[in-house]
This record gives sequence, C-alpha cells and structure tokens, in this order.
Amino acid sequence: MAGIDRRGFLQGTGMLTAGALTSRLTASASELAEADQLPDTDNDALPPPVYEPFEWIAPGLVFSFEFLDKKIRSRTVLPPGVAPPRDIPRPTASSGLEASLHCTGEDPNDHHGLKLTGGCPGTRLVYRGRREVSTQLGKRFIIYQSDPILGLEVESIYETFANLPVVRRSTRVTNISSQSVGIEYLSSAMLNNLASPHGFEQELRIHYARNTWQAEAQWRTAKPSQAGFIDNGNFTLSPAGFSSTGTWSTQRYLPMGLVENTTLGITWFWQIEHNGTWHWELANTADKTVYTYIGGPDELHGHAWKSLKPGETYFTVPAAVGCVRGGFEQAIDALTEYRRAACLRLRHDARELPVIFNDYMNCLEGDPTTAKELPLIDAAADAGCEYFVIDAGWYAELNEDWWGSVGTWQPSKTRWPGGLQKVLDRIRAKGMVPGLWLEPEVIGINSPLKDKPDAWFFQRHGKRIIDHTRYLLDLRNPEVRAYLDSVIDRVVGDYKVGYIKMDYNVDGLEGTDYLADSPGQGLLEHNRALLKWLDEVLARHPNLTIENCGSGGGRMEYAMLSHLQLQSSSDQEDYRLYPAIEVGESAAVLPEQLAIWSYQLADGDADAATFNMVNAMLFRIHQSGHLAKLSPESFAQVRTGLHIYKERIRPHIGAAAPYYPLGLPDMTDSFSPISLGMRSPRSNFIAVWRLRGDGRIHLPQTGSKMKILYPTELGITVETGGDGIDVIFPRQMMACVLTQDS
Repeated sequence: MAGIDRRGFLQGTGMLTAGALTSRLTASASELAEADQLPDTDNDALPPPVYEPFEWIAPGLVFSFEFLDKKIRSRTVLPPGVAPPRDIPRPTASSGLEASLHCTGEDPNDHHGLKLTGGCPGTRLVYRGRREVSTQLGKRFIIYQSDPILGLEVESIYETFANLPVVRRSTRVTNISSQSVGIEYLSSAMLNNLASPHGFEQELRIHYARNTWQAEAQWRTAKPSQAGFIDNGNFTLSPAGFSSTGTWSTQRYLPMGLVENTTLGITWFWQIEHNGTWHWELANTADKTVYTYIGGPDELHGHAWKSLKPGETYFTVPAAVGCVRGGFEQAIDALTEYRRAACLRLRHDARELPVIFNDYMNCLEGDPTTAKELPLIDAAADAGCEYFVIDAGWYAELNEDWWGSVGTWQPSKTRWPGGLQKVLDRIRAKGMVPGLWLEPEVIGINSPLKDKPDAWFFQRHGKRIIDHTRYLLDLRNPEVRAYLDSVIDRVVGDYKVGYIKMDYNVDGLEGTDYLADSPGQGLLEHNRALLKWLDEVLARHPNLTIENCGSGGGRMEYAMLSHLQLQSSSDQEDYRLYPAIEVGESAAVLPEQLAIWSYQLADGDADAATFNMVNAMLFRIHQSGHLAKLSPESFAQVRTGLHIYKERIRPHIGAAAPYYPLGLPDMTDSFSPISLGMRSPRSNFIAVWRLRGDGRIHLPQTGSKMKILYPTELGITVETGGDGIDVIFPRQMMACVLTQDS
C-alpha cells in the first residue's frame, strides 16, 4: 500500500486500533498477521488502468467484469460455458458493485430499505487496476479501487486453492486521508445477476440451514418469496436475510448458503469463515439486479461500527464463494474439497481419527467421581476406545454446582480420593489418552477470579456483561491470555492430558464496547484474539487435540474449525433424533472433524445399541453411555461396531464426501426414513435409519452391489428393487451401514 508501512497497516486491522486500545489490550502486529493470514498486496507499481470489460479465470469459474465510466462492476460468476441469466440489466450507479462499502455521513443512493445496497463510497469507487500473483496453493487476484473524496483505498482479494471452483474472498480498506472515516458496512464478497429481473421467483431456490441448540443443521429449501425476497413487480425493500449476532456464531443459522438457478442448472454457494457476527442477504436493487451480499459484522446487524483513523486499514472476515453445475450435492462436494485444501490443519488427530469416550452424555452428566470413572475406564478400553475424556464437573466439589464454579480449573478434593492424577493414570494404563473438559472463556460470578479488574471482561455501557451466571473474558487483554495459558499449560504439562473439550455455553451477543469503537468491533477484535490464542496453544502443545464445542454446535464454522481439530455436533439427548441432525451437519463440517455421540442406554437392547453406533460410524465417534452396565448383547454390538469402524470405515473418512440418497431430513418428522452416503475414491458407505415408518426403505440409484456391513445378525436384509435397492428392517427404530460389495 502506497505510503503505509507494514506496522502501520497492521495497526489498523480492526484489532489494533491506534489511539483507542491501550497497550494492555493490544496484540502485536506479527500476531495479527499470523491470525488472519493476511497477504501482502503491494500496489505501488500498478500499470495504468484500462476501463474495458474483462474476465478473470479461476479453476472452474469465470468472473466477468465491466465498467461504468471508471467504476468497475461485477457482472457474473459462472462455470465455464454457462451463459448468464437472460435480460440481466446493465450496471448503474448502485448496482453490480464489486465491493459494497458504506461510510457514516454518506448518501446510500438506492431505495434500500433494510438492504445493504447503494452504499457510498462503494458506488463511486474508481478503478485503479488489478494484479495476479502465484501462491503456494493457487493464485491470488487483487482488484484495486479508491475514493478520492474520503481518501480511501480498497483492495478486493480473491484466492484460489488447487483446482477447486471456490475462491476465498475478503476486502480491505485503508484510510490515506487526514480525517477519520466511519465504516458502517463492508462486504467480504458480492455476487450479481443471479437471475433475470422478472424471473427470479421461478428460477431461484435458496438452500439454508437453521441451527439451534439440540436441533442443529436443519436444512430448508425456499423460493425467494418464502425467505422474504418477494417479487412485487418492481423491486423489494426487504431482503431474504440471514444473520447471526454474538459469540455463538451459529446459534440461529449456519454461516453458509446456496442459491440454485434451476433454469441454468447451476448453484452458487458460500461459507462465511468467522466465529462471531455475520450477515448475508439475497435481494434486488432499484434497477432490479438480483444480488447477494456476503459479509461479517456490520453496524445494522451487529452494532459493529468502525472509526477508521488516518493511516489505518480495516479488513473483512473471509468468505469462500463458488459456483458449480448441478445442485445441492454438487455444491457440497466442492465445499468439502475446499475445506480439506484450505481450512483443515493436518495435525495428528486429523490423520488418525481416534475413537473418543466422553463420560457426559447419558452417563455421568457433570457428576464424575473416582468410583464412577474406574469401571467406565475399564469398559471403554475393553470396547476399543482410544481416548477417555472426563467432562464437566471434575473441578467442582461434591454437592457444588459445576455450572457456576468455573474459572480456577483446579481438581475437586472431594471427588477424587487419592487425587485426579490417579484416575488419569488409570486411563493411560488402559492404553487410552486422557482428556478434560474446559470452558476457559468464562468466569463464574462466584469464582475467586471475579475480583479481577473489569478490563478482564466484556463490558457494555460501563458495566460487566453477565450471561447465565458467568462473566465473559475479553481475550484482547494479554493478562487474560496469560492466565488461560497457565491453565492450559498446567492441564497438559502437569496432568499429562492429551485432549481438551473446549466448551462455550453463553453468548456475548452485541459484544463489548470497552476500548472499542462499538460493541461489534470489540467483539470482532476479541474473536480474532481468540483464534490467535488457540494457535499459540497448539504451537506449544502440538500433540494436544482440542474439540470445538459451543453447547454442541453453537459455533460450528470454519473460523474455529480452521484452527481446531474437531467439532462437537450437538447436545441432543434423544439418540433417535440424532440422524436428522448429523445428516444436515455433513454439509457443513468435514466428516473427519465432525464428532457424533453414540451414547448407549444402560437398559437398551441390541437394536438401540446398533442405532447409536450407526449414528456415529461415518464420522468421528464420541462414545458415551454406561458401558459398564450394558447387557452382554448390547456391549458386544458396541465392541463389534468400533472394530468395524476402525478397520473398515475409518481409513476412508478423510477422503470421503457426503451424499443424500433420500434427501435432507427434518427432525420434526418421526416417520420418514433417513439415509446418508459417504463416498471416497476407494469406498462407498450408506447409513440407513428406519424410524416409525414402513420397514421397507427404497434407496434409488444406489446400485445393486451393496451389502450390510453392520449389524449383520439382527434380521436386516437388502434386496434389489427397481432403480436401486430396498433395505428391509424387521422392527422400528433400527439402523444399519451398507457397503459396496467387492
């Protein structure tokens, strides 16, 4: 950037706020560069701009651009050989924006209503040129624009990965003026001309996933009007909008979306890679251009207003965007491969996929003791588990509420006669790796740490934020990070723990306005500090596995999952409802990162045991339940299931992609069967669940050479049927895994 050194650039990234944050709340420039993997984009030597239409070719994608005077406009993003929608309008001052930016005091010159359209100076940005450079995994394409009135320089960054039809998109704006500028919103990505102006209701289908506690990843397909984008014969003032606000980044929706043009036979898709507030919308502008805005926190949706001071730079959260021929499955195929290429950090856990026993679900549920753990440890080892995790409550004294006593993370004296180390040693003696549950980002209101300075905690309007008897720690503060480092180093170093279930059971909502331009900006800075801290923890402890949990799937997104090894899927307590959750989650999380509970019932029969096992066998297994109390036949099914998983299925999971023989399920439907396929280059597995409906389940277009892999002795059979196969279950609430017959 012309006239701005690297240090000065990093000081303006939205976390280092010169003149606002004190030294006790700032991270270093190198920390920020590592946390967000910011590319260098020196534009000092740009050639003179040429204002003629052009295309940028990425693997499997063609980005078409045109010009309105000296202003660049994005026309289409399409697979090669696909013609654009019919009758798409020519760009105007407020449509076809390549980057959408609005600053305080400017005129959003569009009849916008609740939409993020017409933002200024986004509409008047002047094109300055473009550059493409090679990277280790692909190439980086940068478009440069500027606003001479406010003195802003804008960089739109596109990054490719291998030969995938997906780019990672982000935007940066630098203030080269002598006055501060208030940023109200800045897009991470824009897609334009997704349908003809008068045919979008018939042409488009929106695929989105509702996500909430114990009911994660409930996918729905809607016409634009069903999602709020109504064809009124003119243009809408209300978009089809999808947002999340707070530290539970996925508590309302998953931060991803798909828009299918059924006339063209293509699907655009995206995932917003952020562990906080985000927003995307589908609507049209006043000239009837159908667009999608994709971004992180903004003032309207997240109280995130940024005062960009002279010399500072502000950058958006990244978003992966792409387009494929086909529909939902083809888009998820591309996203799955992108996540492996660009997001997955290949630590030991991602390669080995160990079976994890956790003592919480349908088991100890926050009330562990030595007497309860020892028989569970023996049974888990006998069944074939490889990790053993002591969940919540290990730090609380007997008869003390484990929820409100978090913060110091010292072992209970009354729960562990002889000490916690004795139990951890027993786990190791049985050939398993011990793990512990932590919720490090909060402090109970009755904890001794409550007396720490207010600067340790989220605040709004001069008061600490309290959520469900917890204070929220502010990880911008180096003293907070140092304290949490001491906790992790003690747990890993002194207790020799190799696994941490890192939970987060509260929500910071708008964020913190302490030493921040706005609550949403304080939250953004905290979120980025959290990711940086996690990287430092794993750098110090490279053999440590950290599970990402937020009351189950409360922050199930690829900011966290680009830093941590696996994802907790749900706190759902009814194993019969679990298939409808995990099938939807397979579109959002890599199978090698998605941990699914298999919680056995102490009084359950073999059908219940195998149903539970099938729930988890195409993903990461989180074994639980009272294994030591199971009947011999149920325990045998668990042991057999784990053996088959490790020998036959696990070697293929890291290369598998999901598909949906019966479509995507609805957990409110207790009758319709559910099925999920996992296909890798060398394998094909299909899980099938019979609920309360018919015993004969037809799987179309499956192929006849499928056989039952597990369970094999409960009377489930397979027959060739029409265009696929029929799976016949003799009883309700049964499940099985099929495999390709060799």
